[in-house]
Amino acid sequence: MLMYHKLQEGAIFIADAHYPNHKANELLELLNAINNGTIKTAQLILLGDIFDLLVGNSPYLKKQFSQEIELINTIASKIEVLYLEGNHDFYLTPLFSSKVKVIPIQKQPFIMQNSNTTYALCHGDKYTMPLKYRLYTKLIRNPLLLKLLPDSIAINKLKQMQQKKICKKIPNFNTIATKIKTNYTSDYIIEGHYHQGKIIDNYYALPSFGCSTKVAIFQNNSLGFKTL
Repeated sequence: MLMYHKLQEGAIFIADAHYPNHKANELLELLNAINNGTIKTAQLILLGDIFDLLVGNSPYLKKQFSQEIELINTIASKIEVLYLEGNHDFYLTPLFSSKVKVIPIQKQPFIMQNSNTTYALCHGDKYTMPLKYRLYTKLIRNPLLLKLLPDSIAINKLKQMQQKKICKKIPNFNTIATKIKTNYTSDYIIEGHYHQGKIIDNYYALPSFGCSTKVAIFQNNSLGFKTL
């Protein structure tokens, strides 16, 4: 019998906060509330694009978000923290303590289990994306290439993201979700990336925290969306 990572009752999922350009204060308030125990959970799952840009080899980004990184590290010293890398935050292992379980895109979907039910977790940009996009994201996640890039690129990219509009409904998303689901065999699928906040049969497209301040909470064998 395969051994899966346990999805715990009360687990909190945060996806697509796109910090600091969207709902920055709200994200910090939430993380601080989890850290000080005002909001209680045994498991925090960060499902990618928590930062608008965070790349492990950038001295500028490491310094820019040093307090936020340390806050996540501190939370991980108290409860379990899983961080699934996204397309805006990757090569994260050098930034976080060993207490933060970083799951790169290559190891996604990450399979979790509660009782006899399995849940496949993925940031959401691994399947059904256009070829041009897949090549681009594979290229930018290459650690050898990242070492060659000057920090000025990170500085400019973070500024550019301030202007990007991330909150929009995708009109044909049910069709997209149907195609995505063909890549999975788990009982349930949990993804971010699309910012939709929709449940389509056994597929959960998590809401973007940066758009709605909503998270997902696993309670009574079900995932629900709410603002804490």
